[in-house]
Amino acid sequence: MDDLRIIELLFERSELGVEQISKKYGNAMFTVSYNILGNPEDAEECVNDSYLNIWNSIPPTRPNSLYSFVCRIARNVSLTRYKHNKAAKRDRSGDAGLEEIADIIPSGVSISEEIEREELTNLLNTWLGKLGRDNLYIFMRRYWYMDKVSDIAENLRLTEAAVYLRLDRMKKSLYKYLSERGVFI
Repeated sequence: MDDLRIIELLFERSELGVEQISKKYGNAMFTVSYNILGNPEDAEECVNDSYLNIWNSIPPTRPNSLYSFVCRIARNVSLTRYKHNKAAKRDRSGDAGLEEIADIIPSGVSISEEIEREELTNLLNTWLGKLGRDNLYIFMRRYWYMDKVSDIAENLRLTEAAVYLRLDRMKKSLYKYLSERGVFI
C-alpha cells in the first residue's frame, strides 16, 4: 500500500493505517530504536510506543515522507528511553554515536530556543546537502540511525579507519560551518 493511502487511513482513524505502517516500516523503526538502545525488548517497546505517537500525530500532521516521519518518531521515543535508562544507571550501547556528535549540536529544549532550533535545522540541511553521496550516507547512518562504524564500513566496502577518518573530517567541517554562521558550541 502506498504512503498516501496509509496517511488517508490514519486521517479516517482506521487502525488499518497503523497495521500498514507496521508491515511497511516496522523493521526500519526497530532498527533505529535498537541502534540507540542496544536492547531488543526496549527497542520493541519503543516501536510500539511510536505507533501510538503516530496515531496521535496523524491527523493533524500530514507528513511529506511517511518513512522519515515514522523513523523520526521512533528515534525520538528511543532517545527518551535512552536518557531514562542512562539516568537510571542502566547504560545501553548507543553511547558512542550520541557522544561523538553531542559536542557539535546544541540540544536545548526550551520554548525560547524553538526559533534557533529551526534556524539550526536549516543550516544542517544546507550543510548536509553539500555532502557527497557516500559521506551523506556515512553521516546519516552513524548519527541518525546510530549504526555501528563496522556496519557502515562493510556496506560501503571501506575500512573502519576510513569511515572514522571521514566522520572526523565531517565533524570538523560541520563545526567550522556552524561557527562561521554564528552557531557557537
